[in-house]
Amino acid sequence: MLGSVLRILTIVFALLPFSPALTEAAPRAEAWPRWERHDPASKIVVDHSAWDGFLADNVSVSPDGINRLAYGRVSAESRSRLASYIERLAAVPVDRLARDEQRAFWINLYNALTVKTVLDHYPVKSIRDIRISPGLFSSGPWGRKLIRVAGEDISLDDIEHRILRPLWRDPRLHYALNCASLGCPNLMRTAFTASNTETLLEEAARGFVGHPRGVHLQGGKLIVSSIYIWFREDFGGSDTGIVEHLKRYGAVLDGRTRIDGDAYDWALNEAP
Repeated sequence: MLGSVLRILTIVFALLPFSPALTEAAPRAEAWPRWERHDPASKIVVDHSAWDGFLADNVSVSPDGINRLAYGRVSAESRSRLASYIERLAAVPVDRLARDEQRAFWINLYNALTVKTVLDHYPVKSIRDIRISPGLFSSGPWGRKLIRVAGEDISLDDIEHRILRPLWRDPRLHYALNCASLGCPNLMRTAFTASNTETLLEEAARGFVGHPRGVHLQGGKLIVSSIYIWFREDFGGSDTGIVEHLKRYGAVLDGRTRIDGDAYDWALNEAP
């Protein structure tokens, strides 16, 4: 009897639409101490040219200002180069890198893994449809261990919530990580490196805040991306903190200080 009930519940919840927008908060930033190791004197430079080339070949800027990827037209050669690039990242001695080199490493690995995961399961209408994360109520690929780095199995959630967010404590990182969705900050057309990360973070922040999916006024109400609600603690922990952040990156809010609503589009960031 119990087994039958569990099977029925599994089917029901598999059919229900799910979105983090329905949850109270995203995972907390809790550091994985294993990845705090680094070498400030390190001269090791990770080669991200293959990822840079993949982005240049396959990502384009659409008229609506959103960077899109033509998943259905990615060549077999591009797929092969992407897979080889990710394999090379898995072999990088991350502990021996300097902090800035590590930051670029994790950002690029997150984005490359996300793109590869979508390509491996394409066609899909949304990354949430790739239901490979463990757990009865899971959605999307974020909880699945996708790669082994320095002897540790790593998921996208690990990279974002246990490495990047807690170790760098920089809200701009949300503009660097792309989840293959129209509502997400753009997938940059350039790979991150130790030397360009600060420039790209500033560019990505201003680009997202300056786009309607980041923040806009609708009927006199202030509507922001759900990213600012899910990760409220990263943006000051309050409406005031979020508003100040938005203003810092160029948002014109007509004196509004209270957030009235949020929105997010989970449709795949696919080039038409």
